[in-house]
Amino acid sequence: MSKQILITGATGFLGRLLVSHLASTGSVATALSRDAAKAREIVPDLSGAWNWSPLAENAPAEALRGANAVVHLMGENVAGRWTKTKRAAIRDSRLEGTRNLVEALGAISAEHRPSVLVSASAVGFYGDRGETELTEDSLPGDDFLSEVCQDWEREAEVASALGVRVVRMRLPILLHPDGGALERLVPLARMGASGALGDGKQWWCWVSVRDVIRFVHDAVHDDSFRGVYNVCSPMPQRQRDFAKTLARVLGRPAVIPTPAFALKLALGEFSTELLSSKRQIPARLSEMGWEFADPLLEPALRRMLS
Repeated sequence: MSKQILITGATGFLGRLLVSHLASTGSVATALSRDAAKAREIVPDLSGAWNWSPLAENAPAEALRGANAVVHLMGENVAGRWTKTKRAAIRDSRLEGTRNLVEALGAISAEHRPSVLVSASAVGFYGDRGETELTEDSLPGDDFLSEVCQDWEREAEVASALGVRVVRMRLPILLHPDGGALERLVPLARMGASGALGDGKQWWCWVSVRDVIRFVHDAVHDDSFRGVYNVCSPMPQRQRDFAKTLARVLGRPAVIPTPAFALKLALGEFSTELLSSKRQIPARLSEMGWEFADPLLEPALRRMLS
């Protein structure tokens, strides 16, 4: 049975691919956007779109009524130098936007309310944790992104008091040939500049976009999905090994390292996200027997970049 799925962040990299997938499988994809007309232009597979100023107002009730599910992907991109303005945008887009979405859910009658909210979060929840394997039960970190993720998830979980099934997905580096991390990493690798960042020993977790989309599909359709999930490959990589694998797939050497001090000079506080170690493990999905289409990095990259 097809479902009507309302998406925030539909014009972003992941959102566009999700909408395309939903349309191809017969689901009805609609969107909340700061500019609904532009969203329909950018994402032609949308069946409808509504204007929403997420920091200023609750989501429009007419967009929520009749939707079976909401997939909440909206949030300021964390990449780039973290100025005071950038930090505020990262935090407010997630916290205020999620709060105004959930308040809108509470303002409509239960019979017209979506039954499930699938809300993005991030591996940044855990902070820099060295060699520790990080499952969904691991404690959070105490840095900026960790605090943002904790508050972000807390705002989403408020919807459970309304009878909405809430699924929170902690996402790592997203891999797809048409955007995300590979958009930045592939050009560097082609120039031989994809060597170690810092000492390269830090753990990088990753996931293919097609596995994220498969997870969203299952989370929407299967009532047993509830709570938080690490949506990441079961095989995280040390950053230097990630870089070597990418270079090998492209037939290039990975010979030019980037010292930690150079990253800090170029990127400021954001450099900590590239240099920190997060050994994220999809413990709950493994326990459920959920299988990844792309569990291994090299075959995944070869499929994407061939």
